[in-house]
Amino acid sequence: MNIPRRASLFLAALPFLSGCAFVAAAADISNTGATPVFEQWRETEHRGNDDLLTAGLGLEGLRSGTAAAFASPASPTAGEARRRAIWSSWRGIADLTPGGGFGDVYGTVQPSPGREFSAYARIPGARQPHRVLVQVPDSFDPSRRCLVVTASSGSRGIYGATSVAGSWGLAHGCAVAYTDKGAGSDYYDLDAKVGFQADGTPAKRGTLGFAPEGGAGAHGVAFKHAHSGDNPEADWGRHLLQALQFGLQALDRAYPRSAPFTPANTRTLGVGVSNGGGAVLRAAEIEGDWFDGLVAGEPNVSVAGAPPLYDFVTQAALLMPCALLAIDDLPQPPVQAQTRPAGIQRCAVLASTGQVQGADTEAQARSAWQQLANAGLSEPALRAGAFSTGFDLWRAIAVTYASAYGGYAAGKHPCGYTFAAGHDGRPGIATPEVRAAWWSEASGIPPGNGVILLDGDPAADQLPGLACLRSLWTHDGAAAERVRAGIARAAVNPPRSGLPIVVIHGIDDGLVPISMTSDRYVPLARNAGARIAYWRVANAQHFDSLLAFPDYRKRYVPLLPYMFAAMDQLWEHLEDPTRGLPQDALITPTPRAEAPMQPAQLSIPAASSR
Repeated sequence: MNIPRRASLFLAALPFLSGCAFVAAAADISNTGATPVFEQWRETEHRGNDDLLTAGLGLEGLRSGTAAAFASPASPTAGEARRRAIWSSWRGIADLTPGGGFGDVYGTVQPSPGREFSAYARIPGARQPHRVLVQVPDSFDPSRRCLVVTASSGSRGIYGATSVAGSWGLAHGCAVAYTDKGAGSDYYDLDAKVGFQADGTPAKRGTLGFAPEGGAGAHGVAFKHAHSGDNPEADWGRHLLQALQFGLQALDRAYPRSAPFTPANTRTLGVGVSNGGGAVLRAAEIEGDWFDGLVAGEPNVSVAGAPPLYDFVTQAALLMPCALLAIDDLPQPPVQAQTRPAGIQRCAVLASTGQVQGADTEAQARSAWQQLANAGLSEPALRAGAFSTGFDLWRAIAVTYASAYGGYAAGKHPCGYTFAAGHDGRPGIATPEVRAAWWSEASGIPPGNGVILLDGDPAADQLPGLACLRSLWTHDGAAAERVRAGIARAAVNPPRSGLPIVVIHGIDDGLVPISMTSDRYVPLARNAGARIAYWRVANAQHFDSLLAFPDYRKRYVPLLPYMFAAMDQLWEHLEDPTRGLPQDALITPTPRAEAPMQPAQLSIPAASSR
């Protein structure tokens, strides 16, 4: 899951191509691990004022609320596009505020010179490729070979996990392999017929990483998560495995005298948060000794036989604007004054259609709240979900995932939604300057970055469209069956036996509720004999970046410190098996408020002894 660009804009208030090869087609990959062929290899060097981790921006540059300008706003260079993509990815994931602890208490932003290798990979039968990228630091030691493998959180682009996997892996001298897992920011302007090349620069159809098929008569904007036709979530685990295999091939190229690099002679650690955490747990299903250990934070996973997250998201889109009126002390922003008028209107409409009960707004809000509680949402999670309600995330997520699960092309959404260039709900034409920044800054799920979400009936409080999205899970019909079949394909299965796994989740997570995801996955994994540790973190919600707001950091702690600690402890065990694996923990940290974060406040669990 992710923050659309309009929300991240609000938060913001707070000779380089050295080698190239091309392969026309990709080979099959299956659970037996057939080696894929990768398309459009690129190798680039990043040293001096352009390192791997921050593109030369450093902590102060990453903290800046303004991205580095493109010299030619409509035609950025590949280096400019990359630098802005890294800036945007860091700011969307990590709490970088002074005193927040990143780079001091946990994590690092120390420069890491080295090389990048990138390409396109393709799952057998997929219409569209996914991006893979490997960062090889100059500190990599072939005699102590290690590879961290990650997938972007939410629907972000290829650099979406830099602040997590990149920060930890590069500091440990490991290569880091990334995938956008079939989503990402490769938007396509259907009117101008412009998308993005491998290097992140805009271009016409024919050389692109995402070019929608068909779509005769379609207008507006297409993006890979919604419009690839591939239901990427169903293949998240195989996306991650292909990133691992690309990482090994890239190391073969980087150190030919030390080749081959294989899972047998290279230590591999999979790590991801949110949707990236879901990809990690899907990779755990795959047979074979590909990974030595996995760390999944706030993973978006749906367990077969239990209601999927799509069920909750469509309920939240309908009910939460009303339900929040029954909750006091909402985190600010969005301020209660902003949400209350919309909530009152939503309660009234829901009551008129029999979806909530009660003679007045107060009773109707309690009715909406009770329905969400019955679905498994705690009051703290509902309170944290106010952000997603205020910024219309529930609708954006539901629209995108319905299209992806059903494999719908642009302009063919079963509930009539479309995406277009525009602002403030008014469609228009994307200017070259706006379009040029999509690859670097877009979240992978509009609205945002000059792309809007259009409802077929915008004058009716969004209710007809939201009811249609809900019906794709609750009712019958060809469209509903198509979407539900895609949801079933995305369900997680138990991990392979013996693989060490750490799952970390914030108890107050209001976007990917712990009760609907990790609390269901961990027993499934344990029943299958998994070696799994489960860290449940009190006073933690989904978005570390929201701690830029004073009211959020009074209530919540960041989740990333626990990701770094789990990677440390798991790595120490892999290096020295006499050290014990991480163990289950219920963690009760103390938010820092306005004081600088102190390590003791986080209550990091100690590593176990054997």
